[in-house]
Amino acid sequence: MAKKVDKFSALLSNISSNLKEGANYFADYKLKNISDLKIFSEKMKEIETKGDSFVHEVIKQLNDAFITPIEREDILHLANSMDDVLDGLEATAALFEMYSITQADDFMLQFVAAIKASVHEIDKAIELLANKKLPQMREHAIKTKDYESKCDNILRQSIKHLFTVEKDPIRIIQYKEIYENLEDIADSCQSVANTLETIIMKNA
Repeated sequence: MAKKVDKFSALLSNISSNLKEGANYFADYKLKNISDLKIFSEKMKEIETKGDSFVHEVIKQLNDAFITPIEREDILHLANSMDDVLDGLEATAALFEMYSITQADDFMLQFVAAIKASVHEIDKAIELLANKKLPQMREHAIKTKDYESKCDNILRQSIKHLFTVEKDPIRIIQYKEIYENLEDIADSCQSVANTLETIIMKNA
């Protein structure tokens, strides 16, 4: 018989699976022309709005709950930090549209692959949390942090390359902003990993 999952684990699972949907869509969408950018940006906005409604539900349930399976602030921090990742993806999709960038360069693709992999690690960890397998979450938190340090390196390489190769100052500003946004998303993933480690430490 399947174990009953508490409502907070179910809500956190909703947030993480919606985040995974967003990261997959972001990574796998093939931009070909300007009209694709609007579709891409609007779909990311739709997924992000859905994520916000899940976070609001977590807050509502926390206000109503007498007891919670793990500390309230840890549930809230986990919900908010996952939401930050999705917000970052949506904001980056909006930048692509705003700057009419239809061709992601190699550095952007490296960032996005690392972020997508990171989100998949987070999703696995949330599933373990729902199943009360807290110590097993650690390996996924560690992998998420590894992806973040990989993104640090990509940022350094990408900006160095940009200033060496690109002659158009406007293009430099646009690409630098996108690279930095993508690195911020990796930082948000690391923040999720830190919260997972805090939860393990307090409850395992």
